[in-house]
Amino acid sequence: MTTAAPVDFSVVICAYADERWDDLTRALASVRAQSLPPAETIVVCDHNEPLRARTAEAFPWARVIANDGRQGLSDARNSGVQAAAGSVVAFLDDDAVAAPSWLATLRDAYGDPRVIGVGGAASPAWDTARPRWFPEEFDWVVGCSYRGLPTRVAPVRNPLGCNMSFRREAFAVVGGFDTSVGRVGRVPVGGEETEFCIRLRHRMPDRWVLYHPAAEVRHRVREDRTTWRYFRARCYAEGVSKARVTALVGAASGLASERRHAALTLPLGVMRHLASVVRTPGSQGLLRAGSIVAGLTYTVAGYVVGRASVWRERRRHAQTRSIDPAR
Repeated sequence: MTTAAPVDFSVVICAYADERWDDLTRALASVRAQSLPPAETIVVCDHNEPLRARTAEAFPWARVIANDGRQGLSDARNSGVQAAAGSVVAFLDDDAVAAPSWLATLRDAYGDPRVIGVGGAASPAWDTARPRWFPEEFDWVVGCSYRGLPTRVAPVRNPLGCNMSFRREAFAVVGGFDTSVGRVGRVPVGGEETEFCIRLRHRMPDRWVLYHPAAEVRHRVREDRTTWRYFRARCYAEGVSKARVTALVGAASGLASERRHAALTLPLGVMRHLASVVRTPGSQGLLRAGSIVAGLTYTVAGYVVGRASVWRERRRHAQTRSIDPAR
């Protein structure tokens, strides 16, 4: 096996909201405190010129640019990739704080030239506390690592969006993140990293994307994301997102990880939480078991509605083409 070339990192942080300024400040401070300094740090401000100007003035050591594409996280990330010069592009959310060894740990995983991408763990940094009813199996709702992910370095379909990296050649081969999926502002949809990684796997089947739990960040969880209303909305939106992803890449690839999670991790989680009630009467186990069932139900409902929406869009497009063949 050939030895991988040395890697240097371009860290990309995408920002859009003025009220997240303190979060962005902490994220940038954590990048500057890395034991392995990045070659460059790029902040992409998503259609917010005042934020771009403020960030450029406050952090002259970072490269601060505007998203010159469509508003939303997908093209903000694409703008960062286009500006990046490093051999590896690492993405950190603007409300996440990286451990000092984050980049050094990612670098070690790139020692194998077959590795095309590496993602790390994200632990929740609760503003208040984890709600008694909130199961670890659904920590993806708040953008964090969840029960069911590997506990050691292992290949995965896709990493967590708040803590992921890819060799720059990956973007040269498959292009950028698809703007038809992904978050725009506060709308709780996503899936762009899933779709990107599936495309990458199809085009580069002999390359791996790894999950490295030791490459850790702490992802802030605001109080408004600890409500049942947010949990319900985020599960539903995830179903809608997966419907759009599967429309692009097919259900076999688009739902492979989700089917395993629903068929294995979630039933085991229900049994584990119910067993805790037997061992410790009055514990939160019954609440968390019920939340798993409800969360899965909301997610499936979102997927069904999303698939119906995709079908209607395709039908309208087909009708438009039949009326105007020149389109």
